[in-house]
Amino acid sequence: MSPTFKTIARFQYTTEAQIIKGRLEADGIEVFLQDHLTIDTDPLVSNAIGGVKLKVLAKDALKAQHILSTIKQYSLDDDGNMIKCPNCDSEKVELFSTISDFKSFFAFIIGFLSGTLPFHTRYKYTCENCNTEFNQK
Repeated sequence: MSPTFKTIARFQYTTEAQIIKGRLEADGIEVFLQDHLTIDTDPLVSNAIGGVKLKVLAKDALKAQHILSTIKQYSLDDDGNMIKCPNCDSEKVELFSTISDFKSFFAFIIGFLSGTLPFHTRYKYTCENCNTEFNQK
């Protein structure tokens, strides 16, 4: 009987997938990356082919998904320190983009096409504990 692999995650770039692969392999889970060489050759095709697929043996899928759920990407400042919420002092802070309406999207596209920085694109942080939105100084 041949081993059956199951896709448990997709990543836009190989570097993200390699980090997660290392974490899963450290816990004894056999991992296979699909389409990583194609995306390394031409990163622009990532969305077209569905990104890098992280696959594990079907028997290890639940354990691997549990490990993935414990890994959370929180924001760091320029010095590598965790960003803290000004309201509750939590370090569970995530970055999000404020491209939320047509005006900000249009400004982003014009800035991208003209080679200038999109001035209407602002990034904010949100706290996972108290849902406070704030700017980083």
